[in-house]
Amino acid sequence: MKAVFVVLYLSLSLAVLLVDATLSKTDAKKAAAKNQEKETQLSDRLAQDRGLVITDPKAKDIVREHGRYCGDKVRERQLSGAVLGYITPWNSHGYDVAKVFGPKFTAVSPVWLQIRRRGPESFHVTGLHDVDQGWIKAVRKSSKNIQIVPRLLFDGWTLQDFESVFESEDEIEELGKEVVEGAKADRFDGFVLEVWSQLGGQKRTELVHLVTHLCEALRSARLACILVIPPAIAPGTNQPGMFGKSEFDQLAHIVDGFSLMTYDFSSPGRPGPSSPVPWVRSCVQLLDPQSQWRSKILLGLNFYGMDFSAAGGGMEPVLGRRYVEILKDHKPRLHWDEQASEHYFEYKKSSGGKHVVFYPSLKSVQVRLELAVELGTGVSVWELGQGLDYFYDLF
Repeated sequence: MKAVFVVLYLSLSLAVLLVDATLSKTDAKKAAAKNQEKETQLSDRLAQDRGLVITDPKAKDIVREHGRYCGDKVRERQLSGAVLGYITPWNSHGYDVAKVFGPKFTAVSPVWLQIRRRGPESFHVTGLHDVDQGWIKAVRKSSKNIQIVPRLLFDGWTLQDFESVFESEDEIEELGKEVVEGAKADRFDGFVLEVWSQLGGQKRTELVHLVTHLCEALRSARLACILVIPPAIAPGTNQPGMFGKSEFDQLAHIVDGFSLMTYDFSSPGRPGPSSPVPWVRSCVQLLDPQSQWRSKILLGLNFYGMDFSAAGGGMEPVLGRRYVEILKDHKPRLHWDEQASEHYFEYKKSSGGKHVVFYPSLKSVQVRLELAVELGTGVSVWELGQGLDYFYDLF
């Protein structure tokens, strides 16, 4: 759950950090877990019961409390709707989050796999080297009902590849078979399909047809089919996005969930919040004004932030560990953007350049979870390893 996708929305996989290339997958996870364990002291109360979900938090309190979650409540859900969490191999803490907080999620989506077209009626799934069956077993042990639904990215497809598939029912049928067989081979519970934005808003009718067939194939095999969709209103505009009500209405009966990318609102040339609440609300309401299929919409939450250069033109992702480091080093005063419902702060780098950072807080996450409850949607989190551990007390 990039091209036009990257520039406009920064995609599901914008904020990435690579683990040390000298470490194996298992070693990297063990090292990350060991470092995290050193920093973590459990609390006997939820963050919301410790007076931490506020609009005026202090940097020192975030530094002290961010790793302290309520150990007694990790198996208790605060939300009744669907909760999907993404996990990336390059940010290994997410693997541990899924094991510890598994009961709080209805599904987790490791970003492992790609589907590629080799030629006429020939497709194959790549990325299988990242699949970790030991981790899957551990997650299922922590939560019997959780679904493992890896993201399946349509990667390396040319326009000609898409057109060849669109024009041939045999191609679509073979693609569906490959997807189903791939899920069954590794005992997945389905897939999260990321295909819509690859064509930059073009070929919508054909994409509806393709997604319908893929979801029918998956569901006939008792597998879940979740579709990643861009926001219904293009960020920073009042213009329709690449996926609207028409497409939603055609697919809602067959798609199990829509992972709605309600984040990446701002850009280097337009610094600001990542996910303003009025925009998020409008994106949901535009797709389903009558609330007929709201439970299938998974309102997107970003667990990363953005660091903007005040001089203009510069922007880089900020993950939880880096966020805490900045708070420790600069001790900034946090401000609450009342309209967007997000926290931000300013600081100066050693070079003297002024920066503005927007990063999720307990309060901003809580506001969005309350919005999801109000609207009747579920939520999707990009991604589990990027946030602060006490966020999960809210789930």
